[in-house]
Formats: sequence, C-alpha cells, structure tokens
Amino acid sequence: MGDEDTTVVPVWALSTAGGMHVPAATGGDALTPERLAELRSALAAFSQAPLVTLEARPLTVRHSRGSGLLLGAVSPLAQELSRLVAGHARDVPAVAAVAGSGEVLYRMVVPAKVATQIGRGLVKPMVPKAVPHGVYGELVDQSSKLIAAKAAFVPVGTAGTAGAAGAAAGTAAAGTALTVAAPLILMAVALGASAYADHQRQAAIQRITELLEDLRDERLEQERSELDGCRDAIDKATGVLLDQGKIGASLGLDSAAHAISTATERAARRIGKWEAAFAAFGDGRVDVADLEAAFDGVTTEGGRFRAHLELAELAVALKRRVNVLQAVEAGQDDPGNPFENFVRSLNTDQRRVDELEARIAGVLLRLSSLELGPPKRLAGKVMTRGQVDALLEASYRIRSLAQGVTTAAPAADVVIDIERHVDGGLLVLPARAAW
Repeated sequence: MGDEDTTVVPVWALSTAGGMHVPAATGGDALTPERLAELRSALAAFSQAPLVTLEARPLTVRHSRGSGLLLGAVSPLAQELSRLVAGHARDVPAVAAVAGSGEVLYRMVVPAKVATQIGRGLVKPMVPKAVPHGVYGELVDQSSKLIAAKAAFVPVGTAGTAGAAGAAAGTAAAGTALTVAAPLILMAVALGASAYADHQRQAAIQRITELLEDLRDERLEQERSELDGCRDAIDKATGVLLDQGKIGASLGLDSAAHAISTATERAARRIGKWEAAFAAFGDGRVDVADLEAAFDGVTTEGGRFRAHLELAELAVALKRRVNVLQAVEAGQDDPGNPFENFVRSLNTDQRRVDELEARIAGVLLRLSSLELGPPKRLAGKVMTRGQVDALLEASYRIRSLAQGVTTAAPAADVVIDIERHVDGGLLVLPARAAW
C-alpha cells in the first residue's frame, strides 16, 4: 500500500492535571501506529499523572444501539469532545477533516501503566466470539470490510487554546502536544468501564435464562429477577451522574445496591461451601456421586451448580457497575482533582469484587483438575458400555470448566471507542484490552 493511501488521523495527548511535561517524541512529524505506541509508553513512563491519547477518525462501521451506552448530543461528554475538536479545527487540517465528516470514531487509549491504577477488574482480554460486534482496529471500507487505508497520526498542538476540553488552558511541551482534560478522561473511562460491565451482565443473564428454562426453580428465578431488576436504577443513575447531577433517593440506586450486595454475599457463601467440599476429596480422585452431592448438576448440561455460578457472575458484573457509579460520584465531589479520587474510590471497592471473582476462578480450576472414578457401588465390577460413556462424558464436562477462566495476563493498554453520529449523539462501546 503506497503513501498515497495513508489517511491522516489527529491525535491528542490528554492529561488529568495541569503543568505536565511531555518528552519530545515526535519532532513535529506524523506518527506511524508503531511510533504512536512508543509515544504512549513514553508518556506513561515520564509522567506521574495519568496521560492518555485520543484519536479521531471518520466512522466507517457503525455498531448497533445495544452494543454500548447511548448519550445525547447535549451530554457533557459530547460537549467536551465537540469543544476539543472545535478548538483546533481552524488551525489543523486533519481535525477540520474529521469534524466535517459528520460521523466520527474517537478512540481513547489508556496505557497499561495507567490502566492498572483503575483496577484489574475494569476489563479483561476478550476473545472474538465474546464480542459479536467487535471493533475494527484499522480504517475499514464499509462495503468490502477490507482495510481501506493506512493511518498516519498527527499530534495536535494546544498552545494558546484556552478552556480546552472544559479545563485549564492547554499546553504544548517539548514538541509534543498535551491537553488538560480531566473531565473528558473521567467520563470516558467511567462510561467504558460501565459499558463493559453491562456487556458482562447481558451475557450472564442470557446464560441464566437458558439454564432456568430447564431447571424450573422458582427460588433461582426470583434471584435472577431481583438482580436484573436493578438495571433500571443503575441506568438512570449512570445518566444523572454523567450529566454531572446528583443521585437522589427517587432513582432507587440504594435499593439496587442493597440487592446486589445481598447477592454477592449469597455467592460468597456458596463459594465457601464449594471450597470446603474439596477437603473431602482427599487426593483429587473423587466418586462421581460424591462430586454431584457437593456440586449439584456439575456433570450434566445444566444443573443448579451452573445456575449458582452464573448468578454469582451476574452479581459481580452488576457490582462493578455500581462501583463505577460510586467512584464517579466521589470524583465529581472534588472537581479540581476528579480522576485521582475516581481511581482511589474504584480501587477500594473493586478489591473485594476481584477477590470474589478470583475465588470463583479457583473453584472452576480445582474442579477441572479432579480425576473422576466410578461410583463405589460399581467397585470391582465390570462396567457396561453405557456406564463407561457416562463417566467419560462427566469427565469431559468438568475438564471444560477451565475454559471459562481468564488467566492473569500482563497489563495491557485499555481501549475505549466512542462513536459520534450525525445527530451529535454518542455510543460508548465497552472498554477492552488492546491486542
């Protein structure tokens, strides 16, 4: 692909605090994707305050409305993005081209060093099958779905632009652009994290619904309904907080938070019983009947164990959304220092959720490593073909439990994509780990 095919993409370096110094990494020239990645690493290494980059390119592939969180054209995040672009459209041709394209894809990349401050539970690596509406990483042609152009990233200077992104005057240092944009970063990260947690909630609800159709257990159905019923209050509170309002009692978030906390405690008790059951298995070889007694339905397609497992994961996903809301509220209480308060509050709550999720993973990994033996009543007897097949199938099922566990991976950059549509509205897609 020749140079004539290269599409120019403006990129801003955003900071949550003023007075930051950025290393000279561009020399005023356009950046290749590889050079931009090096720049992000340099920004993270040389700065104590969070520094992220924001790209703006024409939107070539629109996602469905249900793929993320919708915001109106008058939302604070939409206004912050419009203000940032308008401040440079006159002086930077690449910005003017994007602004005139009508529909824009904004891509915020939070370096791994910064992402770890927000808590490891914010996002996990997603396999493609878990993201049916996966985001294209390159410029893609709408009709052919093929890569249509290379991207050359042009750093956008901010010197002399007062009030950039709703904060103090932007600054340029050592040849690399830097914009102070704490509110923009706070809202984008919060929305990306919230959208990711809601994506997890939707997946858990779908799996639980399929399981309960076979189990027909009214108590589990009630647990599912109580948890999924919290969504309305969470969605309303998300809208109010990200419109920089205050959450009132009428929204019902307190009741939703109580129901979610109750569900997480219920999940913790069930996990405790599962963990205790392993002590009775001795050397890791277990009778199928004993395993079923401790983990009801674990060797079958459905079963209460799997329903309990999905309810625990649903509670975790909803708890993460509530944690993000509470962290945003804490961050907005101190407008001069929002991101640091956001990170501090989010980390405090997420540690407990991370521990619960780690315990769930531990149970699944220990189950998958068990060696199944035939029932004691068959000891010393010749098993029939059907009994052997049933034992093998049960063994395969518990082995497969490990496939649902996300192993700890090295810290990765976090990508938050925001679509701006022709009516000015935004669609914030789930935050994802870069790959």
